[in-house]
Amino acid sequence: MVAYRFADHIEQSSSMNESDTIAPAKTRLLDAALKVIRTKGYVATTLDDLCTEAGVTKGSFFHHFKSKEELALAAVAHWNTLTGGLFAQAPYTQIVDPRERVLAYIDFRSAILQGELPDFTCLLGTMVQETFETHPRIRDACEHGITLHARVVAADIAAAKAQYAPDAPWQPEDVALYTQAAIQGAFILAKARGSAEIAANCVAHLRRYVASLLGNVQDAEPALPTNPIARVATGKTTKKR
Repeated sequence: MVAYRFADHIEQSSSMNESDTIAPAKTRLLDAALKVIRTKGYVATTLDDLCTEAGVTKGSFFHHFKSKEELALAAVAHWNTLTGGLFAQAPYTQIVDPRERVLAYIDFRSAILQGELPDFTCLLGTMVQETFETHPRIRDACEHGITLHARVVAADIAAAKAQYAPDAPWQPEDVALYTQAAIQGAFILAKARGSAEIAANCVAHLRRYVASLLGNVQDAEPALPTNPIARVATGKTTKKR
């Protein structure tokens, strides 16, 4: 499986997206928010942290954003744009068979578990865990971003279901949301253990489960271990075919 550094894509895409209508300082602040908030969390991130990372003054910060919350909301949109581009250009999108495309999407999610924890964990999942009660605007923006991505995944799952499991009682939208719940949970475990290994293990089990829903018995094997935190025997995720 080819490994991708998510952080590298974010940096490259952000630099290519700069335009005359967006001041470089604003772009740097948005990029700084993606990095610092995923490292320290929303609450612990200070304006000094953001300005230092972006290489700008506080005066420059307040020229572009009224508050840290306003920057966070703009960072959510920035994140959605950059990650949306990453997934739209990913190799799995070129696979014709819908079931193989869905499974290759999950393989891709495993392939981008590279670098330090803040490099591959999700800005939206990180912020919503802290702000769901105290900052409803941020909570709603994060939910919207996660749901938008789930809808894209659901379209492929729906096509796979129509071809391989037309009579199954589950709905593609529900399974798509489940994939996001499993991936976000994998990020939490990775943070708790300080390693991407447990996240890769969880994503491998997610792949087996989705394969079983779509009638792919071969890819659904081996069965899940009785110990929910047991490692995959090989220590590797299932390879994309």
